[in-house]
Amino acid sequence: MLDVRAIPAFSDNYIWLLHAGGKACAVVDPGDDGPVLEALEGAGLALEYILLTHHHDDHIGGVAGLLNHYRPQVIGPEDRRIRCLTRVVAEGDTVDLPELGLQFDVLEVPGHTRSHIAYFGAGALFCGDTLFSIGCGRLFEGTAEQMQESLDKLAALPASTRVYCGHEYTRSNCAFALEVEPHNEALRERARAVNQLRKAGKITLPSLLSEELAANPFMRTRAEPVVTAARNRDAEAAPGASTLAVIRRWKDSW
Repeated sequence: MLDVRAIPAFSDNYIWLLHAGGKACAVVDPGDDGPVLEALEGAGLALEYILLTHHHDDHIGGVAGLLNHYRPQVIGPEDRRIRCLTRVVAEGDTVDLPELGLQFDVLEVPGHTRSHIAYFGAGALFCGDTLFSIGCGRLFEGTAEQMQESLDKLAALPASTRVYCGHEYTRSNCAFALEVEPHNEALRERARAVNQLRKAGKITLPSLLSEELAANPFMRTRAEPVVTAARNRDAEAAPGASTLAVIRRWKDSW
């Protein structure tokens, strides 16, 4: 069975440590090698794989340091800004981690960056900065249309999927989402639960995809209340990518 542990890094990043009962493990998006080395040494684990979702330094900056201590396979999207890759993967590829007994499907999910990918398997989604709990990534390199297509692709996964994103943004995302859809009871319940978790010093992840579909405005850009909120800011907003663009700009300046 997949065991996933969050390794906090920087002010709000999570590096995900994956293992399945043995000593072999993988990490997802190690932006900092120090916390990973400490976690591996403390648990007596051997790093066999590094999975990367996109090129931003807070997700790949620790790779070189980890390679000074281990010889893992480094897997990620084709992007000249990502060095040290031993395998390039794209949509439709399968990533086998035999030492862990795990297999992941690769999904291309551009929007935050043009080469962003996600990994889905064992009931878990590692989605980097494309989908956050009750949010989505900024459109640094992609378009609203690309982000809408990427989120639609993730929305088609099983509702029971556990969502492991790259940052602890959930409380602030809930506060913004309540501006968009203040009467959404699923969102209000998620916000209450998140506040309790953070007050107790606990993380808010993983979320369930079912929760995101019910409460995340960026997954609900065709829902009437979200479209209406977007039209209150831009009368020409239409369901889908147009609404996503409006609420993403709203969030950027919120």
